Amino acid sequence: MAPEPTDRARALVRGAYDLHVHVAPDVPRRRIDDVALAHRFAELGLAGFALKSHYTSTAERAQIVSQAVPGVQAIGTITLNWAVGGMNPLAVEIAAREGARIVWMPTFDSRSETAGRTEPKPGDNVPQWAKLQHELRELGFSIEAVAVTDDAGTLLPETRLVLETIARHSLILATAHLGRDDTFAVVDGALEAGVAAIVITHPEFPSQNFSIEDQVALAGRGCLLERCLSTPWSAKTTWEHVFDGIRATPGHNFFSSDFGNPDYPDVEDGLALWADQLLGADFTEDEIQEMIVGHSRRLAGAA
Repeated sequence: MAPEPTDRARALVRGAYDLHVHVAPDVPRRRIDDVALAHRFAELGLAGFALKSHYTSTAERAQIVSQAVPGVQAIGTITLNWAVGGMNPLAVEIAAREGARIVWMPTFDSRSETAGRTEPKPGDNVPQWAKLQHELRELGFSIEAVAVTDDAGTLLPETRLVLETIARHSLILATAHLGRDDTFAVVDGALEAGVAAIVITHPEFPSQNFSIEDQVALAGRGCLLERCLSTPWSAKTTWEHVFDGIRATPGHNFFSSDFGNPDYPDVEDGLALWADQLLGADFTEDEIQEMIVGHSRRLAGAA
């Protein structure tokens, strides 16, 4: 059973946004639906959340949720997997016109994620998303990796157009599940295109697993490093490795839960659980408020 966040932690994260949640309606089963989550955020004094889907734009849905629960802002996003055409600049343009704020690079369809494209061996623990990929392939759908660069590591023309579209609409670019080399190529291309807000998604996640040196280099390019609670919570990395990365990149960290799976704690507890972990690692209250509340509000356009 998940621990209850302390009152001290809940107070520290009031006014924050959780910019990475997975809630119903969705293709996989989720712990809670979006409107119910908005009511829980309102009760706890949290400002809002970004609706992430691996399969579709959430821009229109976010507007409905925001209207249904006054005082809580749901933020629309789009993830560039094959379900929206992969590296599809038109999908980004339309999502932006519908009010989306975050564009994620490919997740399950990234070249760094192979479980959905390689036959599992007996005894393998196949993730739910990969099982769906195999099922879709058996139905005749072609689900190959979404490329962002060519074989020489140069950004593809469609990737450059995606980045230009993000810059024109002042959207947030999140690197999602891109591997190391693709991440650096996309970040450099985004800076050339004039993208103002670049987020490195869960740098400790197994398919990224950036070294501390790489994290420092990305922070030096002006990127924010998104520390997702689900990664250490599910033992995909250690708490100390996350804390080492935070200490090495001061001023470039913000926090989200990446919660919503049924076996994780309640989504609305994610940010406060983060605060308790950071307090236990000797970060100050001022540091925690800046990393969890300050950065998330600026990214959300609320500060």
